[in-house]
Amino acid sequence: MTVLQSDRLTLRPHRLSNFDDYAAMLASERSVPMGGPVDRGVAWDWFCGDVAAAQFGLGQVWTTERRADETHLGQVGFQQPPSFPKRELGWMLYAGFEGEGYALETARDYGFSTLDWDQFVGYIDPENARSIRLAEALGEERDANAPVPTSGDLVYRHRRPEGQPA
Repeated sequence: MTVLQSDRLTLRPHRLSNFDDYAAMLASERSVPMGGPVDRGVAWDWFCGDVAAAQFGLGQVWTTERRADETHLGQVGFQQPPSFPKRELGWMLYAGFEGEGYALETARDYGFSTLDWDQFVGYIDPENARSIRLAEALGEERDANAPVPTSGDLVYRHRRPEGQPA
C-alpha cells in the first residue's frame, strides 16, 4: 500500500495499534457530526471498513502521523465505498490537532496527481463547522444538488485547480 510523506507528515495504512485512538475519538462528543458517539464494536466495524477500502480497490484511508515524533493525529482518505455516490476526500483529526494544516497537507495533491481524479467531494454534517470552514478554505464549493450517502449531509465539491497537471 502507498505511503505518502510531506515535510511534516507520514500518511500510511492503519495498524492495529491505531485502533485505540480511533475508538476513543468515535466514543467522544467530537464524533457527533460523523454519526457518533459509538461504542468500540461499531468503531471496530468502521475501522475495518476503512482498512478494507484499499483492499477492495475503493480508495485509500491513511493514518496521519507527525513525522517528528510519530504522533498519531487522525486519518485522511480518498474513497468511494458502495454507499457513497461520489469519490470523497474525508478527514478526521483528533482533539488538539486542528488548525495546523494536517488534514490535507499531502492527500489532496495525491488525489489529483496520483489517482488522477478531476474532482471529488466532501460529505459534511451541517453542524460540523470546522469541516465546512476547511472545505471552503480549500476552495471547495457547496453543491446543493449532489446526491448524499446520509440524509442531511452537505456536499462540497473540489475540482482540480486550473493548470495543475494530472
